[in-house]
Amino acid sequence: MTIKLTAPPSYNTGTFLNFPLVTNIDELQADFAILGIPFGMPYDASAMANDQSRTPDVLRRTPVLEDIEYAKNHFDWDLGGPLLAEKNIRVVDCGNISADASDHKEHYRRAEAAARKIFSHGAILIAIGGDHGIPIPVMRALEVFDKPITLVQIDAHLDWRDEINGEKEGYSSPIRRASEMPWINKIVQIGLRGIGSARTQEVADARAYGADLISAYEMHDIGMEAVLDRIPDGGPYYLTIDADGIDPTIMPAVMAQTPGGLDWIQTRKLLHGLVNKGRVVGMDLVEIAPSNDIRNITMIHAERLICNFIGASIRAGHCE
Repeated sequence: MTIKLTAPPSYNTGTFLNFPLVTNIDELQADFAILGIPFGMPYDASAMANDQSRTPDVLRRTPVLEDIEYAKNHFDWDLGGPLLAEKNIRVVDCGNISADASDHKEHYRRAEAAARKIFSHGAILIAIGGDHGIPIPVMRALEVFDKPITLVQIDAHLDWRDEINGEKEGYSSPIRRASEMPWINKIVQIGLRGIGSARTQEVADARAYGADLISAYEMHDIGMEAVLDRIPDGGPYYLTIDADGIDPTIMPAVMAQTPGGLDWIQTRKLLHGLVNKGRVVGMDLVEIAPSNDIRNITMIHAERLICNFIGASIRAGHCE
């Protein structure tokens, strides 16, 4: 029996900006592929389905995306023109990774398989989580590239735990798991602050690996241009964005609100600066908890973030 890797968005939710729905990834023809990966690996039974797993579909149907004509075709001052730069750019929505209630790890296996196919077809992947465990299968799929990948993370937390409750692939471990992948080279972590699951040993392990740990306070002091200078030139890059890395004044819909994160200007500058340094082969946006949102402010910034990434990548020539 052939297993469907992805399924259409649930509850009659539309696609992101009404881009075409393509669930047959084997025949993918696209420059950008949006992929919902709802489920991480839980640390206990109560977390098997959580608020973050709703995000891919909530974002797709958020009111800010209702006026598709404006979002896709009107002049966008963030980009200096319409979203797709009046070019024949193919953006598709691949729906959500399907799950197996009897085997939670199957969700990751399917996510990795789907990501490998998307990368192999030459598309830039935009994954929407889900918690911060979901980049693990995506980063495994980065093996398909013939050059080492520089991993750039925006996050309040270090994410270097080896395991919690015996689970090694949950939301506290993605960067630890990335450090074990031979195709991941430099790791740059931006926005660290407050208190998370990391202990002194995890910080020592990250530093021993050579990860460049840039606290939010250092980032604010030196500026985003100086942060970008510390990221190796040329790419390729993979970008993982935990919504709690952004300041809660503009992304309040997270489980761990921590003052002092990136503001919108800094976030936009990082997105545009990174794609102009080299090709970003994929990115993810994770850890949004829709129930905690306030008047859709988190979803507004999530939409702007994704559109800025698409538009900046096009203008940097990564789709030609």
